[in-house]
Amino acid sequence: MKIVTIVGARPQFIKAAPIGRALRQAGHSEFLVHTGQHYDYGMSQVFFAELDIPEPAGNLAVGSGLHGAQTGAMLAGIEQVLIAQRPDWVLVYGDTNSTLAGALAAAKLHLPLAHVEAGLRSYKRTMPEEINRVLTDHVSDLLFCPSRVSVENLAREGLTRGVHVVGDVMADALTYAVERAQSRSSILEQLGLTPHDYLLATVHRAENTDDPARLTGILSAFAQMDELIVFPVHPRTRARMDALGVTVAANVRLIAPLGYLDMVRLEQAARLILTDSGGIQKEAYWLGVPCVTLRDETEWVETVESGWNVLAGDDPAKIVQCVRDSTPLSTRPPLYGDGQAATRVVIALQETILS
Repeated sequence: MKIVTIVGARPQFIKAAPIGRALRQAGHSEFLVHTGQHYDYGMSQVFFAELDIPEPAGNLAVGSGLHGAQTGAMLAGIEQVLIAQRPDWVLVYGDTNSTLAGALAAAKLHLPLAHVEAGLRSYKRTMPEEINRVLTDHVSDLLFCPSRVSVENLAREGLTRGVHVVGDVMADALTYAVERAQSRSSILEQLGLTPHDYLLATVHRAENTDDPARLTGILSAFAQMDELIVFPVHPRTRARMDALGVTVAANVRLIAPLGYLDMVRLEQAARLILTDSGGIQKEAYWLGVPCVTLRDETEWVETVESGWNVLAGDDPAKIVQCVRDSTPLSTRPPLYGDGQAATRVVIALQETILS
């Protein structure tokens, strides 16, 4: 079985790693295409090295840009790869422009398409990620869902064929990374941090970075806290802060983006995490670290229902109050599978060869 896998952003590198290992162990071939959506070392190459992902067979080097131009360039490049490779399956992940471009290219060429992390919905069509995930789900032949909630979301849109609950491949990846991070990461020592004596923050979604009021509201909340906040800054966020002339308070420590092992180690040792990242919301839950989500909604509703995650939006007073009121709970119900999602994905691909 030949698989063409499309990736382009750091969350996709993390998700693709365990499935790539499972494909190789089962004797299948994978042709990995990197669109170049994330392209600098801290956002791209370091993940390949840390997670033992083979070098991409193709790199489109598309880079950043407006949604239309970026997606169009990816679509053209992926189409040429698929024509040349004629795979048994095209595999796409998540909800980025790389996801949508890969899905459209496969659908136009009538190639079997599988979507990992299908069925997620924020029900907020102003989010580019929501458009990407909805369109991808509707042209996919196999829909790999992390939970029953995702299955129910698809059913409401009339999508019931080819739907599989496999769990979340990020749980597979995190299990692998935690073991490595303990021996390979020295980020706490490098930054002089004491475990459970700091907060960890990430802000990268367009709804926060591209709205000056939201971004300044979030940073204002950070300034009102009497705890150290370690803030690895996404390049887009850094550019918006520079454009606005924003400075951060003395308790906020800005650092460059980190590799996955260092980030996992910081997450493990944080007292609490503030984020707008879907992946980090889940990782916080699995690691037993309270999370305050800097959005008005989340696709990962189960983490909120469990009490380990709270939605704070961009209101400074609410963010500060959520952080102050947060206390670890005694129980964490198992969510999003058992860390064997990659194996289930490969079995489903093997059993569902389409002509």
